[in-house]
Amino acid sequence: MRRRGASRVAVAALLGVNLVLPTRPEPVAAAGFVEAYPVMAAAMRAAGPPYADWAADGRRFLTFDRRGDGRAVEVLGDLADADRIAVLVPGVGSTLADFDRGLGGVARRAPAVQAGQLYQEMRATEPAARVAVLAWLGYDPPDGVLTAAGGVSARRGADALAALLRELAARRPAATITLVGHSYGALVVSLAAADAPAQITDVVSLAGVGAGVQRADELPGGRRFWAAEAPSDWVRRVPPVRLLGLGFGRRPGDPAFGARPLPAAGVAGHDGYLVPGSAALVAVAAVVLGGVDADRVGDAR
Repeated sequence: MRRRGASRVAVAALLGVNLVLPTRPEPVAAAGFVEAYPVMAAAMRAAGPPYADWAADGRRFLTFDRRGDGRAVEVLGDLADADRIAVLVPGVGSTLADFDRGLGGVARRAPAVQAGQLYQEMRATEPAARVAVLAWLGYDPPDGVLTAAGGVSARRGADALAALLRELAARRPAATITLVGHSYGALVVSLAAADAPAQITDVVSLAGVGAGVQRADELPGGRRFWAAEAPSDWVRRVPPVRLLGLGFGRRPGDPAFGARPLPAAGVAGHDGYLVPGSAALVAVAAVVLGGVDADRVGDAR
């Protein structure tokens, strides 16, 4: 009974700020803006540990939904005042249960941890910059390689992400937004960028499995496309995939794709791109912060 009562309170609060929870797990509705923070905090407190602890720690969320594998969109920094915004999208196997702890309990795989590391790197690079990072688990990633092959999750995720990007562009029209996708998340951000507002200036693929096209210059909008792919990453051995009518296209890390290269020297395996001290982490922060100066990011792989 207490859980039902808490749900009613959360829904009523959402209606009070013109936000409505999705009536079914997919597709996910637009996350909304900072008005959602207290609503999501109330929902997390009602959900109990560990989510109540997130609210108690003052963490801010645009989306929190325990249904199915769960959804969460966490904000680091002042989204209402940010000039530079990065949206980080994770890949296969990511769930709400692993949002903080990481797949297999490995912290470097956790979307919240990766977003925090990117935010800290940006702040260290330009302490006076007004920046924000969103850890965006606003879709249901595939559970494994077989479910990833069809690309259904990528399209649904791209639709949900595009809705959020329109909201961000409307609320922060002077801000520039960089999309950062890891692995399968790189496909999601690439598809979302195809019909995104002009505020989305850069797309970053970290060990991306594809972008839906064969070459970077096939993506509409004239956005800059960056890619990092470590020599030790298994994704280098994955061929282009075309199943169920959706082509993953050429890997963004393949030189023939034509992405602007980001350094990945020293990155170990598939999940080490956003760890402290990584050249890839420094480079992604430079892209988000750099504007035209991002062209000077090193091209070492």
